Amino acid sequence: MIRSLLLCGLLLAGCATLPPPPRPAAESIVAFAFNGRFAVRQGDTRHHVRIDWRHSDARDDILLTTPLGQGVAEITRDAGGARLLLADKREFTAADAGTLAEQVFGFHLPLDHAARWLLGESGNIAPWRATVIERESAAPDALPSVIELERDDIHVRLKIDEWSEVR
Repeated sequence: MIRSLLLCGLLLAGCATLPPPPRPAAESIVAFAFNGRFAVRQGDTRHHVRIDWRHSDARDDILLTTPLGQGVAEITRDAGGARLLLADKREFTAADAGTLAEQVFGFHLPLDHAARWLLGESGNIAPWRATVIERESAAPDALPSVIELERDDIHVRLKIDEWSEVR
């Protein structure tokens, strides 16, 4: 009986998972991916979408979907510029992501330097104000889990559900 208990204990211990390796500090991360959701409020208008964002120095791939998973838009940024493809197949292009946002939405979004504020650098991204509201944990180098962007009457709240490293 005791041998059986020991054997079960050893088997269970063998099945235990190791904790994940420590994540590098935010300032050393150059490529990442995350999924989450964001809400945009401008006056009485509100929009809610899910977001899957894959970032590297050379490229950004952003997929926006409805809360139920229906594709709304794909945004791509690379050396050739920025492109927005809508679900109805309309396509917009510009030299950079900020200019593309201005062309499509009528105002500049701070997408050209998004990697820094997404990784938790709060501050002003003229004319926007970025604030980290929550982090994954209390650790000083923990990545953000809730970020807010504000400008005039536009309020954006990004809730990041899962971060992952891109290699």
